[in-house]
Amino acid sequence: MADVATVVLTGIGLFFFLAGTAGLMRFPDTFSRLHALTKADNLGLGFIALGVAFQAATWREVALLALIWALALLAAGTVSQLVARAALGEEETR
Repeated sequence: MADVATVVLTGIGLFFFLAGTAGLMRFPDTFSRLHALTKADNLGLGFIALGVAFQAATWREVALLALIWALALLAAGTVSQLVARAALGEEETR
């Protein structure tokens, strides 16, 4: 049962990563690309971490996966904010 959950959840995570990549390549402006990539990658990593958690041997490993995901969420939000501000500043100087 855990193997099935792992395959399904990591497959969903892969789908979100692919959707984010497609958004990065297809959307016309920086802000749309940034939104698509950040949201999709956060969900993709969450599903993959949840899928891997089913294979974890201890609760400590599950907690580490959750911590990694939480840190990635914080980093993605911070980086996307910085990129958006830089793009907005560049757009205003034109």
